[in-house]
Amino acid sequence: MMRRRDCVLAAALLLGAMGGGVAASQPAERDAGIYAPKIPPQSPPLRVEVVDGQRFRDIETGQAYQLYGIDTCAPGQTARLGRQPWPCGTMATAWLVTATLNAWLACATLREEAGERLVRCATAGHPDLAADMLRAGVAVAKPGTDADPAIRAYALAEQDARKAYRGLWSSTFQMPWDWRASHPASSPARSEATR
Repeated sequence: MMRRRDCVLAAALLLGAMGGGVAASQPAERDAGIYAPKIPPQSPPLRVEVVDGQRFRDIETGQAYQLYGIDTCAPGQTARLGRQPWPCGTMATAWLVTATLNAWLACATLREEAGERLVRCATAGHPDLAADMLRAGVAVAKPGTDADPAIRAYALAEQDARKAYRGLWSSTFQMPWDWRASHPASSPARSEATR
């Protein structure tokens, strides 16, 4: 009885080894019904150096990234609370530095544009960096286009900040894209992020 069970076990192991060898040697694209994405859904975790309120660079590879779906005040841009000006661009950069300092970022790349990866990122303390920036009032949601529809969660996060008068929404300010259009010399070059 023991001998028969040993024979069955040996046969099962032999068949498994042969079947595994055949399956392993076949390319993945020949497997019917198997989906494999063309682009990895997420980059390996990274540590970053912040360039401005929405852009940063991987400290190991130098790859440039930009948060998708939001815009922040430019580095030289100010907002005005009553009669007092304050540096909204500097505040956005400081917020992003604080959120990413000594933290691992997990980023999902949506596409590449002008040498930068447009990404949605998270850290242990921020499940969605861009949404948290909107909620804090240091960023504004970009208007949707045909190519880039607006993200509903971002519009809701911005609406929460507006209702609570947080950050920019407590002040008078010019939308970042309008400010950059009227101050082309003050806007940082995109190539700065790839240095």
